[in-house]
Amino acid sequence: FMTMNAIRCGWDVLSDDERRFLVGEIVGYFETERGEKIGVVAAGQILDFFLRMAGPLLYNRALDDTKVLLEKNLGSILLDIDVTLRKSGK
Repeated sequence: FMTMNAIRCGWDVLSDDERRFLVGEIVGYFETERGEKIGVVAAGQILDFFLRMAGPLLYNRALDDTKVLLEKNLGSILLDIDVTLRKSGK
């Protein structure tokens, strides 16, 4: 018996539970929104496609957003340090 982790590609960073959930959501989407029945294999292939294609873009966007947040907070922290140093007379 092989788990999903044993055959997972490098770009697939989802846990088994996350992957099962998303595959189920894809199957449900196709049935509800498009009136099409697809199996879990096809849904897994669609998920794989989007992980490969959109994953790096989303990851880089998250890093850019984090960088902006850290730069903003770092500026505030440095200002707080300057104010503290001035208050202490150093």
